[in-house]
Amino acid sequence: MSGTLYIVSTPIGNLDDISRRAIAVLGEVDWVAAEDTRHSQRMLEQLGVRSRLISCHDHNESARSEELVARLQSGEQGALISDAGTPLVSDPGYRLVRACHQAGVRVVPIPGASALLAALAAAGQPSDRFLFEGFVPAKGAPRQQAIERLAKLSVTSIIYEAPHRVLSFLEALKPLVEKDREISLCRELTKQFETIRMGAVADICDWVASDRNQQRGELVLVLSPATQAADWSEQDQALAKSLLAELPVSRVAKIMAAHTGLKRQAVYTLLEGMGKEN
Repeated sequence: MSGTLYIVSTPIGNLDDISRRAIAVLGEVDWVAAEDTRHSQRMLEQLGVRSRLISCHDHNESARSEELVARLQSGEQGALISDAGTPLVSDPGYRLVRACHQAGVRVVPIPGASALLAALAAAGQPSDRFLFEGFVPAKGAPRQQAIERLAKLSVTSIIYEAPHRVLSFLEALKPLVEKDREISLCRELTKQFETIRMGAVADICDWVASDRNQQRGELVLVLSPATQAADWSEQDQALAKSLLAELPVSRVAKIMAAHTGLKRQAVYTLLEGMGKEN
């Protein structure tokens, strides 16, 4: 009977975020596949776990997957972890998990910490629909094209960015978005110097430029949706203004969303903008 591959989420900073189930699984399996075995060894020692570590990273995953699947098929139990957070989210592991499915090996997720979801939960941006971009290209035309695409998206976008590139990202984004378009910077989540700040893209850009501490550590950016102003006619604006004179903004947003076909959050943003103009 073949074994099971457990996909185990580990803390992104605060070690207390590990689940009891994750600790139990990591202590019971025959081996743990990890990106950086030295980093993971320190974490496992702090948790009192002594399972054998096997390296599995971008450069050896294809070859390693065959070996690990064979071990699992022989009845061994294994776990896959990343350096931090939920495996496979901007981390290696996809090839191994896919190979397990193709070989008929059971795959079991052990949910837990995720920088992506932690940032979305704390960012204060619309969360009914979102796109996870991961890391944008580091330089050149591909980087600029990715930023231009993000600027046009009508859903919340979540971006991972290297600390030494976050300022250039914000500077490139600033001229592409509406003046009141918001972004939330989430830095060092769950760690000692955790910082979460929401504001207009231009304001966050100026803040990061003036404070080099915001260009350090692990970063997640959460960009609010683009407003669909092209679909917001003068007649729509006139109707919205008349409704705002009688009804609360939340009620007007619901009515105008049904009337125009726009997302309610996009309408809400437009209505707030009208209020500021007045």
